[in-house]
Order: sequence, then structure tokens, then C-alpha cells
Amino acid sequence: MSWFNKKKMNEKDFNSEELLDEILEEDEGKIPVNDKRKFNSDGERLNPDEETSKPSVKSMRETELENRLKAETERREAAESKLLGVQAKFEEIKTQIERETQEMRGRMQKTLEDRAKQGQFSFLTTLLPVLDNLNLAIDHAEKDSSLDHLLGGVKGTARSFEQALLSVGVEAVPSIGADFNPEVHEAIDMVETDEENDGRITAEYSRGYKFGDRLLRPARVQVGKGLAQTAGE
Repeated sequence: MSWFNKKKMNEKDFNSEELLDEILEEDEGKIPVNDKRKFNSDGERLNPDEETSKPSVKSMRETELENRLKAETERREAAESKLLGVQAKFEEIKTQIERETQEMRGRMQKTLEDRAKQGQFSFLTTLLPVLDNLNLAIDHAEKDSSLDHLLGGVKGTARSFEQALLSVGVEAVPSIGADFNPEVHEAIDMVETDEENDGRITAEYSRGYKFGDRLLRPARVQVGKGLAQTAGE
């Protein structure tokens, strides 16, 4: 090889190397070193934006779980709505019962007060004839000073008063001739009697009265004591 040809070849090789460098420098600006872009079916590179914007396909399991979660959420919301409705109805019924109870209590209270007033009215009405008889006795005593007229008037007044008490449920406790009963009688003293009247009431100092089953006051009485028992003691 002549010196001329050798020189020409070296210039050619030099130019090829420069050309290769230029190509590499040009491609460096376009293709990154760690290029991880994907290719489509035609072998073309995919744009990263296109790659990220492509929607992902959900699996059947994910779709099933989403549907179950949606159904459970709807069921819970329906249950909460039903519970709120029940609570509202309960509060409404509770308020109504409280109002009706208050009204019933007020009516019962008024009824009791009316009955008490009616009882007082009836009792006072029964006492008026007693007052009338007492005034008549006083009037007769002023016109006639006889003790018989005065005694008759007083007795009539006493009978009227007892009738008034009887009309409201007040009864006299049996005393003279009855057996002594410490539950309704109070013994003031004792007197000697025959054996037949031993333990029986021989005299009454003040009458006792009962109102229904309740004792208003006991009868103050005298109790007989048999002669035979007295002699033995």
C-alpha cells in the first residue's frame, strides 16, 4: 500500500468515527439511557402520558367486593333510617302517654276534691235539723220554764244529732248490758254485781263512736264484778 492510499484510508476512517459520534450524540438527546418505555403491537414506542392515562381493568374479585360494599352500605343506611323512624314514633307515644297521664291525674284529683266537698256538704246538711231542734228547745224553754219541755227539747236535739252522724257512717259503740271489750271500751271503774253480770258494762259515762271499721273514740264505761268472785278474792 502506498503512502497515498494509506493516508486516504486514514482520513476515511476518521470521517466514519466522527459520523458515528454525531449519530450517538443526536440519539442521546432523544432516547434516555435507562429507557423503560413499552412498545405497542406494531413495535412503536408508547408515550408515557398515553401509558398512564390508560384505564386499568378491574378484576372480578374487586368488582364483587365493591358490589358487596355498596349493598352493605345501602342496607345500613336503610336500617339507620328505620331506627330513626322508630325512635321518633317512640318519643311521640311517650309524650302522648305523659300528657294523658297528667290529664288523668288532674281529673282524679278534681274528682276526689269534688267528693270530699260533696261529703262535707251532705254532713253539714244533716246537721241543720239538729240546729233547728236546738233552737226550738230554747224557744220553748223561754216560753215555758217547765223542765219537762226543756228535757224533751234536749232529747230531741240529741236524737237528731245521732241521726246526722248515722247518715254519714258514724255509729255508736254498744255499751250498757254488753260484755266489756277492751278494743272499744275504756273501763273507768268497777262495781259489784251478781255472777250473771260479771264482766258486763253496767253504766256509760261517755258514748263511743266508730266510723266504718275505725274507732273514733272508745266508750268510757263502768264494769260489773261478780259477788262470788269478790268474796273468793
